[in-house]
Amino acid sequence: MNSTSERDISHPQWFAVWTRSRQEKIAASMIEALDIPIFLPLKSELHQWSDRKRKITIPLFSGYLFVQMNIAKDSRLQILKVPGVVGFVGNHTGPLPIPDQQIENVRTLLDAGIDYIVGPLLKEGDRVRVIRGSLSGIEGTVVRTGSDTRLILSVDLVRQSLSIRIPSNDVQLIGEQAA
Repeated sequence: MNSTSERDISHPQWFAVWTRSRQEKIAASMIEALDIPIFLPLKSELHQWSDRKRKITIPLFSGYLFVQMNIAKDSRLQILKVPGVVGFVGNHTGPLPIPDQQIENVRTLLDAGIDYIVGPLLKEGDRVRVIRGSLSGIEGTVVRTGSDTRLILSVDLVRQSLSIRIPSNDVQLIGEQAA
């Protein structure tokens, strides 16, 4: 085992925990009661019912919360036994750590009070379908992300394409269910 691998497991790291629908807050409080550091980023939304409006606080990432633990020392079983917890996000080798900087970036954004939109992780080359607006149903390829997401509509046979700017929250990865 090299020193990088040893360093990776010798200190607490952040891991994503997958929860049942609408069980994030309950699971977070129960995990926190086990003295395990948690991070459940929340956002406020105004919800309207037929008879009233109310501001509610919901998880920023539906179905997920984050725990900080030392994977070599701490028992994952403790967390997996918490009602509402489905499992850890990872692969066949087990839970995969989330870089500390990504957690800190989310904390900083929330603390800054800047407006944001939660959307799918779009990478260059992803095939997407427009789900809102006058272009609804059109499929294309993402060529650039960030503040300027561009969608490429191609006519392969004539080797030509059109590029349009489109908000990233107006598209979904092909194969995903509409929200």
